[in-house]
Amino acid sequence: MEMYDLLPKQLYPKTLNILPTQSFEEIKDLVFDLEFNYPFIVKPDIGGQGILFRKIDNEKEWKNYHDKVPVEYIVQELVSYPMEVSVFYIRHPFSQKGEITGFLHKIPLHLIGDGKSTVEELISIHPKASKRIDEMFHKHRQNWDKVLSIGEKYMLSYAANHNRGARFVDLKQHIDDQLLEVFDKLSHEVNDFFYGRYDIMCESIQDLKSGRNFTILEYNGCGAEPNHFYDTGYTLLGAYKEILYHWKQLYTISAYNTSLGIQPWSFRRGYHFLMHTKSLFKKMRAVDQKLN
Repeated sequence: MEMYDLLPKQLYPKTLNILPTQSFEEIKDLVFDLEFNYPFIVKPDIGGQGILFRKIDNEKEWKNYHDKVPVEYIVQELVSYPMEVSVFYIRHPFSQKGEITGFLHKIPLHLIGDGKSTVEELISIHPKASKRIDEMFHKHRQNWDKVLSIGEKYMLSYAANHNRGARFVDLKQHIDDQLLEVFDKLSHEVNDFFYGRYDIMCESIQDLKSGRNFTILEYNGCGAEPNHFYDTGYTLLGAYKEILYHWKQLYTISAYNTSLGIQPWSFRRGYHFLMHTKSLFKKMRAVDQKLN
């Protein structure tokens, strides 16, 4: 929520932070006072890799989620734009213009019906879903024997994360001055955003370039992973080069900030932060595996 609070409200979906200690009746009142409607999205306030990301269709599903999730989470309006993209952006503090190092179309894990095969059968031949049979059965057992009609789209996950089986399509051929201008403008407005990844829903690439019909699902700073080398033909050496390039840019920006008197964390503080994060993710993964 600290990241969303830096954005102008019109740039991201309606969003509300929920504490696990709040009663379900209390949060129902809060959410519906803000005129949320089913379905909506829930996800941890501090999360990643699509862990505990869910689409909520009704009160029963929401109560089940709230009762089991042990961390702060976000209720967010479901966005209906047809396309989700990632844009990795870097701008040095002493420069007015930045660069876009990665631009991806993210396609969540799904099935397309053929009129004769069940969900189970389609999963068994899917190149990614077939490697996650136990997870798929746990989450979709109520539809396991359902036959999908020809062309019917069945969502296996709404989280467009590589970790959750999403497919990435490289859009680097669409990176141009018009797209960069949109993100230069954003980075100057968003409390001087210098480094990170925007995850965006949009109507089309051209609309995004024109600065219309898009919304920012989230944006991540120095913890953001450059994800544009997944599924897009990079060699292992090429992927390492991309990671090292981004680390070098991050170091340069951090050194500049340090020169202005912004002190980095001590080793002790960083170590304890990492250990706390590791413990938190372990707890969240355990819940995620049990949650439908």
